[in-house]
Amino acid sequence: MSPLSESEISTRLKSLPDWKIESGELTRTFSFKDFRGSLAFVNQVGEAAEKAGHHPDIDIRYNRVRLALVTHDAGGITAKDFDLAGAANKLV
Repeated sequence: MSPLSESEISTRLKSLPDWKIESGELTRTFSFKDFRGSLAFVNQVGEAAEKAGHHPDIDIRYNRVRLALVTHDAGGITAKDFDLAGAANKLV
C-alpha cells in the first residue's frame, strides 16, 4: 500500500473533521465521562484494529484517549489509516 499524497490526505480529512495531521500521523483525541469509558472505547478500537490488521498508537489519560495512525511499513499515511479512523468514529 502506498502513502497518500498531501492533497489526498487533505481531501480525506474533510470527511473526518475531528482528525488532524500531527508529526506525520493521523490523530484524534476522544473524551469520555470517566476512565471506564476510555477503557471500553480502547477495547472496541482494539477489536476493530485486529479485524483490520492495522494497529494505532493509543494513549489513555483518564477520560481522554488519543489515537495516532500511520502505516509504518508504507512510510506514511494510507487509506488503511483513514479506514480505521472512520471505524473509531463510529464507536463513539
